Amino acid sequence: MNLVYVLLTVTFLDYLIGDPPNWPHPIIYIGKLISWLEKQLRKYGLATKFGGFILFIVTVLITLSTLTFILNISGKAGKVVEGIVLIYFLTSALAATCLKKEVMKVAYALKHSTIEESRITLSYLVGRETKTLTHEAIIKATVETTAENTIDGVIAPLFYMVIGLILDCPVQMVFLYKTINTLDSMVGYIQEPYTQIGYVSAKMDDLVNLIPARLGSLMMLLSGVFLRLDVQQGLKIWKRDCRKHKSPNAGHPESVVAGLLGIRLGGTHTYFSQVLEKPTIGDSTRKIEIHDIKKTVQIMYASELMLLVLCCGLLLLIS
Repeated sequence: MNLVYVLLTVTFLDYLIGDPPNWPHPIIYIGKLISWLEKQLRKYGLATKFGGFILFIVTVLITLSTLTFILNISGKAGKVVEGIVLIYFLTSALAATCLKKEVMKVAYALKHSTIEESRITLSYLVGRETKTLTHEAIIKATVETTAENTIDGVIAPLFYMVIGLILDCPVQMVFLYKTINTLDSMVGYIQEPYTQIGYVSAKMDDLVNLIPARLGSLMMLLSGVFLRLDVQQGLKIWKRDCRKHKSPNAGHPESVVAGLLGIRLGGTHTYFSQVLEKPTIGDSTRKIEIHDIKKTVQIMYASELMLLVLCCGLLLLIS
């Protein structure tokens, strides 16, 4: 199957249908596997860094071997079945439309519902506690998670998908990334009870996102040209504030978005009843507003399109 055709098909399908709620999604099963393994390790007193290493290795091995088995079986069923299975798995690895739907639910709740409903809706998206967040803090948290997940859910999967297409193992490559990212989202916290058992997963997620976070942030910055945002300020804040975040990667997309929109992000948050001090990112040239959520979604789609064009050009050159 033509590599460019595969890439265009999966991005278009993600844009068109996203993640239908009644379809089986691989990430759901990966999440269930992680939860079960974590419980077993804790039961035997292995909520340690070594236990976290076991959790990481076993989750990755089971996921990749299961996917390889399914792909091999589909290959024996014929080219059509093999192609459908390939497209299904690759499409499920992208999350642009799903992210848009979820963050816009928060924006809708802020406009048309109570602040309590807005807090509950946001709680499905972020790890921080939302019970006491103000109207402004909810918008900030939503913009931040959209910026971060532009990398985790869109840019990085595309990046690893293209590497996998070149190496003839796109599903395994992109789900190696998605498995690491899911591990990090579930156990990769510096707060207890995950400080030890989540250490390896968090560090591996930092590693696999090193290039995508910087490449994606560049795409986000350049998208500001087409969206008529303040690119000069975006570059300034990116260079100045990208290292302020405790994560070596999350500060990059957050600082670009803060600069492009002229808003301030970051600050102190509470995770698992523990206060985490964070520096601010960006300059508050104006008050953050609900429509900044939609603007951040536009930045996500524009940066995805720019990376898609770049990747298609690369695939055409090597094919």
